[in-house]
Amino acid sequence: MLSGAFSTLGRYWKPLIGMALTLFGAATLVMIVSLVVAASAVASQWDELTSSSSGSPDVSELVPLGIAFGVLMIIGIIVYLLASAVVQAAVPVVLQEAVLGRPIRFGAVWSRAWSRVWSIIGTVFLTGLIAVIPMVLFMTAFAGLMVYIVSLGDEDGLLPLMWFGFLGTLLVAPVAIWLWVRFSLAPTVVVFESQRPVAALRRSAQLVRGSWWRVFGVGLLAYALASMIGYMIQMPFQMVGMLPGMFDPADMGADPSEGELIALFGGVLVLSLVSQMIAQLFTAIFPPLVVGLLYVDRRMRTENLGPVLAEAAAQTLPEQYGPPPTHV
Repeated sequence: MLSGAFSTLGRYWKPLIGMALTLFGAATLVMIVSLVVAASAVASQWDELTSSSSGSPDVSELVPLGIAFGVLMIIGIIVYLLASAVVQAAVPVVLQEAVLGRPIRFGAVWSRAWSRVWSIIGTVFLTGLIAVIPMVLFMTAFAGLMVYIVSLGDEDGLLPLMWFGFLGTLLVAPVAIWLWVRFSLAPTVVVFESQRPVAALRRSAQLVRGSWWRVFGVGLLAYALASMIGYMIQMPFQMVGMLPGMFDPADMGADPSEGELIALFGGVLVLSLVSQMIAQLFTAIFPPLVVGLLYVDRRMRTENLGPVLAEAAAQTLPEQYGPPPTHV
């Protein structure tokens, strides 16, 4: 699975990297423009807040800043969710042609991925609901623990809440992991078989049945390997930012201007953004490639997909490899 994913990435890096770079680059550009617009809109309130010598700021001064921050968060969630969804749809589209050994152009990847993007979003949303309960329980326990530590143990009423959160997480997390693995092939099913979200979840559970541990192990290894390689990509850029002489705060006065701060830290921030972008390209592409190969592997083992692929290879650019006939 892993070697196949690396091989596919090596042969089809242009449409894969090109699609991810275009989408995440556009999302980042949207966020930069939104940040500039938001900063311009609340510049006067920010100046009043920072220049105020009265101590605690007035609530009316904080409201515009809070609204601007909230709008930025909403815009960021929307644009990156849409970009991630298109990338998750594009990877199986490329894999459809990779298993047949055929090339595919950027335009074809875009059109076929965009046609399935809303089903991908629905599928990701439904699978994401699996993690909501254990995440809420864990955050409840963690928040209770922090308050308990800060209060130096004075808040005795938090202990039951902490134990409830931790024990609930331990009990619910295995079920959530089991369900996540059962439904992990659903995004690939959405593209390969043109299924809707709920039908894709059922189809994924059918394919994973009898091979849960294998799907879990390979998927976990793929995500761990992608995270490790992403960290290794970012490390050289971070080391460059830590080199002596890259920036020297002593060169600034006691009250540096915004221009001086930007000039001092701008290069380091740019290097950090570039490293994160490169790492994100790999982490967004490699795990879906492995999951897509797991899908093909499961169908090869359980549904004799070989003849279907051989027939598809002799046809003109198939749109999907549908599920087997109902009598199979």
